[in-house]
Amino acid sequence: MAIREILLLGNENLYKVCKEISKDEMAKAKQIVEDLHDTIINFREKYGFGRAIAAPQINEPFRIIYLNIDNDSTVFINPRLVFVDEEKFEMWDDCMSYPGLEVKLYRYKKCKIYYKDLEWNDCVLDLEGDLSELIQHEYDHLDGILAVQRAIDDKSFRINKMKSGCF
Repeated sequence: MAIREILLLGNENLYKVCKEISKDEMAKAKQIVEDLHDTIINFREKYGFGRAIAAPQINEPFRIIYLNIDNDSTVFINPRLVFVDEEKFEMWDDCMSYPGLEVKLYRYKKCKIYYKDLEWNDCVLDLEGDLSELIQHEYDHLDGILAVQRAIDDKSFRINKMKSGCF
């Protein structure tokens, strides 16, 4: 278990597409998940926010997402995201890879995610609203996409002083 450094906006490794993890690599996956847990808890104590983190944010190029809300966690291994309809909503998105910067973008209101859990079971979740946008954000990380690349336009950025830790 370790608190890992979170890669920051501009780090070239954040823009790489992650690879799937195999069943034979589950010991490595479990170690990554422990590090994701420790890292997000540490980040939350420092900045006051953070509900999910993707493996590439700690420089692990695997398709793993760790969700932690109200001390309840879910691990998504090799997730596959499906949008159930075309309805989107506008929102301000933030990220642990650029604390304090918020980006206005569109996200799908509903999605379905297929994934493996830590016991290699097939799982599926239907998500909408807040959880739908959260999983879309983290899933983008697995494909090397940051929210800043999804900005509605060049004026869709703002600084949130409360989340920056710099003001």
